[in-house]
Amino acid sequence: MRAEFPEFRLGTVLATSFTATLTERRGDSVERIPTPQRLLDWLAVSGLAVDSCTAAQLELARELRESIHAAATAAASGEALPAAAVRVINDRSSAGRAAAILTPEGRRRWQLARVEDALGVIAADAIAIVAGERDGRLALCASPTCRAAFFDTSRSRTRRWCDMNTCGNREKKARFIANQRKNGGSE
Repeated sequence: MRAEFPEFRLGTVLATSFTATLTERRGDSVERIPTPQRLLDWLAVSGLAVDSCTAAQLELARELRESIHAAATAAASGEALPAAAVRVINDRSSAGRAAAILTPEGRRRWQLARVEDALGVIAADAIAIVAGERDGRLALCASPTCRAAFFDTSRSRTRRWCDMNTCGNREKKARFIANQRKNGGSE
């Protein structure tokens, strides 16, 4: 029987969704790709399916994830990009050999043979976001235990949470409980 793993946090932006495979970075971290199979699962639900993954490829993926997180966090904070993170992102982008394929339905799908090809697609997405080539802004989650970098494409560009269904709701609940305690509880 297959072990249970935490659900993936899938957003609409590939690179920042990939960084969400490690969450609660400032608390008790939750690793959502602990095994090569779990990385394959994430790639499949993200439209980047490949047939196999080794432990070494999982480590390449985690290194890319952390490099994207570091670069996106620096960009969102207006700081210089870490040279080591930029090097890893560029290396993964250039190592991939993915081909974009147009389907008869007018959609794009990726032709991939290896995990490195999928990582190249993710790295290229990160480059476009950090370089400011996409419409939106990089921001950091307002949750003190999360602080994930996310790409805000809301109309006002004022989103505070990486995901309203997790961090946003948790923070709103915490405020509600604190207000209830402050006001003497419910009546």
